[in-house]
Amino acid sequence: MIVVNTDFVSGYEIEAVLGMVSGNTVRAKHFGRDIMARFTQIVGGEITGYTEMLSEAREEALGRMAAEAEKLGADAVINTRFSTSGIMENAAEVMAYGTAVRLSSGQMPT
Repeated sequence: MIVVNTDFVSGYEIEAVLGMVSGNTVRAKHFGRDIMARFTQIVGGEITGYTEMLSEAREEALGRMAAEAEKLGADAVINTRFSTSGIMENAAEVMAYGTAVRLSSGQMPT
């Protein structure tokens, strides 16, 4: 599955637009991460526990979006974007969304 944030895939033509697809995940803070985050706020620096948590959440959201596109018979997702929002005090949602397309011309992606 090709996933790009452009409105085209180089070397291919869009044969069909299959519709918008998305994938999301909601992650809650781990108590230990929360304690370390509060300490880091005092002394300054990167809150690596949260950085890792959000990186994992983005990958999971991308995977879910790609799986939805595959169900539609897509070869690629174009115009991919991310959205992040706070759901409640200790939880955040990460969403990936884009347009599922079927490609033509040239060799198909694997």
